[in-house]
Amino acid sequence: MKGRQVTVAIADDHEIYRDGLQLLLSRDASVKVCGEAENGADLISLLEENKVDVVLTDLRMPVMDGIAVIKHISEKFPHTRCIALSTFDNEHLIVEALEAGAMGYIIKNAKKGEIIEAIHTVSGEMPYYCDSTSTRLIKMISGSSFNPYRRKEIQKFTQREIEIIRLICREKSSKEISETLFLSPRTVESIRAGILEKMKVKTPAGVAIYAIKNGLFSLESV
Repeated sequence: MKGRQVTVAIADDHEIYRDGLQLLLSRDASVKVCGEAENGADLISLLEENKVDVVLTDLRMPVMDGIAVIKHISEKFPHTRCIALSTFDNEHLIVEALEAGAMGYIIKNAKKGEIIEAIHTVSGEMPYYCDSTSTRLIKMISGSSFNPYRRKEIQKFTQREIEIIRLICREKSSKEISETLFLSPRTVESIRAGILEKMKVKTPAGVAIYAIKNGLFSLESV
């Protein structure tokens, strides 16, 4: 996933946050920050002058907010992927951002490793769901119009994989899954890794959303 350098732009109306995020990303050779903006309008201008692979944008900004700018980018800059920056007290905005065209979201205090992972994931045209995604947000996303799997071939899963997928959706740990299915922890971890690879997701939230969107799990069974 990290075979090439990804160009990134940052949009946030707080200069201190922008500077901190830029400094953090500058320490990773796989990412190149090519510009920053304090609002959506400035971000659009930046994209018109620079080739940008991934945009990290706040959802609450003056002049042109994050939802509007994500929708504009999706329509006018189809090769640029968007990641929404938010807090989990704004869950409805995260859902709106995904529906507007964002390929992923992370919380503002996410660790460097997760931010880098999110950037490379969406640059590879795969969705990224924050590690800290709540059950409530999973349900909101699953019930929304956001569906990055609509035009992709549905993967085939074995019955054992489906059993494990459904237990992951029920927030069971690998240890709990191994005890429930009478499998060794190593076997569960191996099958789990294969599921993540098939789905092209990185987190349990990604597994749950994929499973719900593709009919492998029903929220009614929770």
